[in-house]
Amino acid sequence: MVALGVAALAVLPACRRDAGPDTGCLDCHAGLETASSSHTGCVGCHGGHPAGGTARAAHRGMYGLANPSYPGRWEQGCGSCHRWQVERMQSSQMFTNAGMIAQIQATWEGVRDRVVFAAHAGRLHDARGDTLDYVSVLALDDLSGELYRKFCARCHLGRQNDAEDGAGHPAGCAACHFPFAPDAAYHGGDKTMRGRAMHSATHELQGLPPMSACMVCHQRSGRIALAYQGLNDGNNGLVPTRDGMPGPVPASDMRNYSHITPDVHFTAGMECIDCHTSREIMGEGYAAGDMHGQLEIGCRDCHGDGATRPRAREVWRENAGPLRESRQYGWSPPPGTPFVVTGRGRPFSNVFADSGRIKVVLKRSGKVVDCPVVTGTPAHTIAGHERMECHACHSRTVVQCYGCHTLYDRQDYGWDFIAGRMTPGAFSETEDVRTLYPFPLALDRDGRISPVTPGCQTFVTVIDSAGRRVRDEEVLHFRGKRQLRFAPFFGHNVGRQATGCAACHGDPAFMGFGQHTIENGAPRGTLLCGKDPRKSLDGFLDATADSITAYAAISRSGGRPLNDREVRRVWRVNLCLICHDRADDPVYRAPLDYGALGDSLHLKLLAAE
Repeated sequence: MVALGVAALAVLPACRRDAGPDTGCLDCHAGLETASSSHTGCVGCHGGHPAGGTARAAHRGMYGLANPSYPGRWEQGCGSCHRWQVERMQSSQMFTNAGMIAQIQATWEGVRDRVVFAAHAGRLHDARGDTLDYVSVLALDDLSGELYRKFCARCHLGRQNDAEDGAGHPAGCAACHFPFAPDAAYHGGDKTMRGRAMHSATHELQGLPPMSACMVCHQRSGRIALAYQGLNDGNNGLVPTRDGMPGPVPASDMRNYSHITPDVHFTAGMECIDCHTSREIMGEGYAAGDMHGQLEIGCRDCHGDGATRPRAREVWRENAGPLRESRQYGWSPPPGTPFVVTGRGRPFSNVFADSGRIKVVLKRSGKVVDCPVVTGTPAHTIAGHERMECHACHSRTVVQCYGCHTLYDRQDYGWDFIAGRMTPGAFSETEDVRTLYPFPLALDRDGRISPVTPGCQTFVTVIDSAGRRVRDEEVLHFRGKRQLRFAPFFGHNVGRQATGCAACHGDPAFMGFGQHTIENGAPRGTLLCGKDPRKSLDGFLDATADSITAYAAISRSGGRPLNDREVRRVWRVNLCLICHDRADDPVYRAPLDYGALGDSLHLKLLAAE
């Protein structure tokens, strides 16, 4: 007898559902969907004894009654055929969450421990082959460890999220390949299981994970799955709309979404898997210290940049990754296809060059779409923009959430999702305001100008077990002092048309001054921090007649706000834009002469005005 869950993801030679002893399972589970054409058996994936005369006897020896893909079971279930895939997942950021935990440490405790904490302990290896020992986050005995275990770990891939409000998912391989329905119940053809929870929506394996599976987790924090589809989880939580009801799009946890313009890639029909490679999602078998080490794609890979076109490499071997992976797409490339390569020099499996043009194959449908290349275009060859990230100009919106007020109460109890039990200490939080535009810019870890958002911009209150308020709306320490912090962020909501030059060069909000007025020639913040009314909650720069200084930090290693010289140079360009407002103007083909306004030609023009 087979229960719902996960089958393995490759051919099982001796496991055919319509032959041999597996047929006993179907005596009870008639109508159950075949997982896939290569996963037709029951015992091969689930174990058990189909010849048993009772349900108890038939289920004896199964690898987890509901889901053989759960960590701790997947070695026997999926791992019996897919050992490499399971090993990849065990070292991936999706499973270890090591980067997430380290970032919480840095922003909540002010330091990043030399010990590498992860959701699961283990001895792994990095890309150089060096040993990397992961210590269980259960040993992280501070507020950052508590926050991860009681908040972040709820969606952790290594455990099932039992939420029945549209935000639930199974654990392990099933999280992507056998996703839940919104009610986490089975809705397939097996009448004995129909309506039961917690089970996948059907027993049909999703070889290509649907975008709905990604959205279950990535609708929180940066809300990237929402912004990509043109949905905004703003400050409209339970604000009544038509007929006095919340809306217009109901969501999980009593939230609701409003509509914004979707990402241009979503409009073209692209899903998450059409950009992101399996290496990014499942890992490659080696461990990285943070999420940045696992990500490899970038806008330039497919679109090029001002100076360099996308690179491509012919792939001939039939067992090469791109040809092997593309067999399950709606398109089968022939050997010798020139696949576009990522910034790390490794090929995509659905992006290729064709007669000088770049094509993207939508993996699920097989539809081929053109990918515009920007190399050599005037807007992308402006002198001085060499450090710009593509999404610094092309983002339509970037979700920003300012003022997170977190209460940690040791008098109460909260569920520890890693320990699997209630322990002293419960979290609750409120927020001040969310915005979409404009978004501040700063330098990211690679020294490129990128949008940034509040990175754990938290005011912490702690009540100890005796009921004493030992912290009261405290701004956390970071790099030796109490300061708010921001983090580089890609909001996944871009458009073909970029933000106008005058907007970026003329609006101090883009430089990091937040909402503001202009007083005595300098921006003054209007969304002020209650702990220090001299500082903006939604900014990180302060200006006087003499200097521009930063009062908040960029939390990623190597990142920083723009300095006084850089900001003033940006503003100086705004004077040029009054006359030179086109990207193809020859003046922008070479670095600007910032003293040109003082020459005789410009003085005469200014005098005429």
